[in-house]
Formats: sequence, structure tokens, C-alpha cells
Amino acid sequence: MAINKKQAGVIVAGVAAVVLIGGGITWAVLAGADNSAEAADGGSKTTEEQVEASTQFDLTSQNAADRPSIEPVEAAVAALKESGFEPVEAGKLTVAVSPYAAPLGVLASDDDATIIGSEADFGALIADGLDLEYNPVAVNWADWPLGIQSGKYDLIASNVTVTEERKELYDFASYRQDLLGFYVKADSKIDSISEAADISGLSIVVGSGTNQEKILLAWNEELEADGEAPAELVYYDDQAAATLALTSGRIDASFGPNATSAYQAATTGETKLVGTINGGWPETAPIAAGTAKGNGLIEPVQLVLQSIIDDGTYDEVLDRWALTSEALDASEINPPGLPKSE
Repeated sequence: MAINKKQAGVIVAGVAAVVLIGGGITWAVLAGADNSAEAADGGSKTTEEQVEASTQFDLTSQNAADRPSIEPVEAAVAALKESGFEPVEAGKLTVAVSPYAAPLGVLASDDDATIIGSEADFGALIADGLDLEYNPVAVNWADWPLGIQSGKYDLIASNVTVTEERKELYDFASYRQDLLGFYVKADSKIDSISEAADISGLSIVVGSGTNQEKILLAWNEELEADGEAPAELVYYDDQAAATLALTSGRIDASFGPNATSAYQAATTGETKLVGTINGGWPETAPIAAGTAKGNGLIEPVQLVLQSIIDDGTYDEVLDRWALTSEALDASEINPPGLPKSE
């Protein structure tokens, strides 16, 4: 069963937009939302509590100055020299980043040039490890493939999921799990969602036309085949309305990209994670940094990523953006990706 609901009479002091994330469409809040509407509709947080939660993440340009840094990784520097790779700009690593959704990438709140977020942090660390100057470039997500192929950018670090089709044109080094997350109201009695049986009878917000919708539809088919009640899939016009429905108790759960939902949960304290599913379910594939195929850069990049995993810097980045659930044990070059579409 599926219904469509439209936001009515709710004023939100924030900006919501449709953005491309890892090849799929998701709603993402690009600026802080005024929670006064939630308070009027049964929200439990006071203004002081909301302000305290919202200050957990510094979204000013100071965030870039405070990001973790490392010394050059000798093995990576040597591998880069041996590869013969020549950066777009000598002495710099030009990294494409799409700054349109926290915590992955956004422009700093106090200027229109500084890119902050988890993906910017990883790009900067890779540059550090290669003994190159970090040169981030803001790009529309859909524009990175041509930019990497044409040599306009050295590297893409912007929530790119590895696919078998992409591997034909690009080399990848993995650095995060690609996860979808189930989130519920912070005081919900629901504590785990991991399979079809767990969603029976629940109302769940999901994006139309997304892989997460396909997952829930498949689970509903399984439930109906077993004679169990399916979940009610609920579609909203924007994230603000969906969040309000969840935090006010009008729906039971939301299901979407984990990164943005984890950030929202950490920022507001009004929701909690109760389960994750790989973004390519039933297949699995990680998020990875990408370069042009065969240009020699990916091996040095992987050495840097593995180095920060080993020394704990990797965990610092994930922790400061509420993404610890997406940690990998190791970085791999060209790991298995999502299969080609039939």
C-alpha cells in the first residue's frame, strides 16, 4: 500500500533540495530547519535543546581549518612518483566534490567558496598523504564523469558508489560503506529493522523511484506472500515534511541514504538509527574515490586511505560527521561493484 502526502501549513526556515547522491535521487536539507513547527505539533525538544544540538557541527569555514591532517605517506609518495602520474596542476591534487548535502559536502555557512563535509575531509587527507596541495573544486554531481575522463579533475571524492559499469572507465579505492538507513523517532519502541518481517504493518517514508523504494516493495511482496500485512509506503514532497511526520509520530519510520539521516539524527537528537541495508541491496558495493582508468593514481590513493584506516585518522573523520556506521576495515582497489543494469 502506498499513499502520497503533501506538506500543508508548515513553515520551515531552511532550504531543501533534490540532489544526486551516489547515482540516486534523495532529498537533503542544505540549511538548518526551524523546529518551531515541530514544537507546535507535539515535538518534545525545547528551543535551548535544539540550539545545543544544532551546534554539534561547525559548518563555518573554521571547520576546514580544523579538519584532521596527516604527514605524507612515504609508500604512497614513492608509488605516485613511480606511476608517472601528472596532476592537472603541478603540485596539487584537484578533487571534484559536490557540495549539496550535509554531512557529505556543503559550502561553509560564512562564505561561498570553502567546501566542508566528510568527502572534503577525505579528499584533503589523500592530498596530504600524497604530499600534494589539496585543490577542491565544486561540481554538479552529474558532471564529474566527464571531468575525470577529460583530465579536468584528478580525483572524484563525492559519495560515488562502485559499479561494474563505472569500473570500465574509472579506477576506484574504497573508503566507506554505501548504506541506507531506517530511522525512527528517538523515543520509538522500534529498536531493529533488518528484514521484511520487521516492517509488517509499519508506515514508512521513502523516496519514489529510489532503490530503497524497490527494497520495500520487494519486502512487501514477501510479506503478502506469507499472508502478513505489508508496510504502508508514504511519499512526501520534501524532506522537511517527512521529518515533521516522523518526529510528530504520524509515521513510524523513514528509509533513505544513511549519511544524511545520520547527520540529521546527530544534529537534532529527535531520531535514531534502527537498521542499515547496503545501498545496492541485495548486492553490496562501497563508496570510493575514483580516477581515470589506468592513469596510475589509484594505487597511491589506496595506500593513503589504508594508512589513515590503520592510524585512526579515518575514524576521526567518520566520527566528526556522525558516519561511524559506514566504516570499512580496509580500502580496496576496484572492489566488486553493483552489476550492470539488464
